[in-house]
Amino acid sequence: MHNEQFGTKVKAIFDNITVSQAKDSDLKRDNANINGDTAMGAMLQYGANTAKEYNLNWLIPQEISVLHTDGWIHIHDLDFYAWTTTCTQIELRKLFKNGFNTGHGHLREPKSIGSYAALAAIAIQSNQNDQHGGQSIVDFDYAMGDGVRLTFNHYLREGMALRDELNLSVDTKWAREYAMRKTRRDTYQAMEGFVHNLNTMHSRAGAQTPFSSINYGTDTSPEGRMVIRNILLATDAGLGHGETCIFPIHVFKVKEGVNYNEGDPNYDLFKLSCKVSAKRLFPNYIFLDAPFNLQYYKPGRPETEVATMGCRTRVMGNVCGKEVSPGRGNLSFTSINLPRLAMEAAKDGKEDILDRFFTYLHFMEGAVLKQLLARFDIQKKRTVRNYPFLMGEHVWMDSDMLDIDDEVGEVLKHGTLSIGFIGLAETLKTLIGEHHGESEKAQELGLKIIGDIR
Repeated sequence: MHNEQFGTKVKAIFDNITVSQAKDSDLKRDNANINGDTAMGAMLQYGANTAKEYNLNWLIPQEISVLHTDGWIHIHDLDFYAWTTTCTQIELRKLFKNGFNTGHGHLREPKSIGSYAALAAIAIQSNQNDQHGGQSIVDFDYAMGDGVRLTFNHYLREGMALRDELNLSVDTKWAREYAMRKTRRDTYQAMEGFVHNLNTMHSRAGAQTPFSSINYGTDTSPEGRMVIRNILLATDAGLGHGETCIFPIHVFKVKEGVNYNEGDPNYDLFKLSCKVSAKRLFPNYIFLDAPFNLQYYKPGRPETEVATMGCRTRVMGNVCGKEVSPGRGNLSFTSINLPRLAMEAAKDGKEDILDRFFTYLHFMEGAVLKQLLARFDIQKKRTVRNYPFLMGEHVWMDSDMLDIDDEVGEVLKHGTLSIGFIGLAETLKTLIGEHHGESEKAQELGLKIIGDIR
């Protein structure tokens, strides 16, 4: 597309969304989190699609833009190309200490499990407005466990005072049972409210549900266990009419000695998670004993437990600083259309097809790398002022070292730029007639292709 056609293309986008309600418009359906039928949703799509066209025509080098428009690569979240980064793994315990500011006032440090759960949803919603991707809580059971502890202590004092007020001839055990019963009730209601909030609250001009994930499963304290059990039970119950929840995505962290084997302290919760997952599709699972995860794991330090966004992001290794989960995320990602390359390589027959395929792949890798670094050059010039929650409230690693007008490039280096891919199985079928599940030869070739991208 030539730059002089930009205005015509923008008009076509507006016409596509507005004419006759455009009930079947693909432009209104390109993000499952956005209801394009609403006024706010339609407005968001106007901005998103016109921004994409602007970026393709004016911001991205033409030789890269053509690769995207012709389908060789896909630049994800193209509408936000010049504005922000993708996702973050949030550490709630750090955020909650002394409270935080959402931009419209300061919220006090929470003092109960109900407040903890409510502020967790608010933190996700607030950070969603600073980024175009997902928000993940890396320490959900540990963080919410602090709220359970505060709630139990409150009800224990209340129980003791009630015993004395009524002059009951009972020992302290009665007050503890009273406190436990009330705490269990409050914890379930808090987890139920958290789930309901994340499926109903909106961000980004009131049009999009935050893409949220929570990681849990390894806190073996009584409080952490109560959180895990009740978030699973609330998810199992579903929403108001029993619907399966879209959000948050649950990621259960599996670890031998913690929850994987019979006799492990959280084994009962692992079994419960399997039951809930069979019914509700969540939680998903991440295995901390996998070698590429275990190398970072340090017992008693939850920040060293690998967490994920529930979709594609696992950010742990770090050539620029601490190798921990919290406060980091993916900056940008672009996917290579592998089947397209394979089909192009197959046009000239089977002879030397692999040589042609890898030649095309290397070209695309170089193009994507160039594009990602060019995008990072734009991102790193943004300032803390552009990320009032992510950077201003020190959610991102080392952002506490920056002032309001400082550029963020020095701390963004803790994030990742990712070259992705689609269609490995289809690629292998095109190249050698079998996919990686059908022969050892295909498996080895598949590993070679992904290893090459790596």
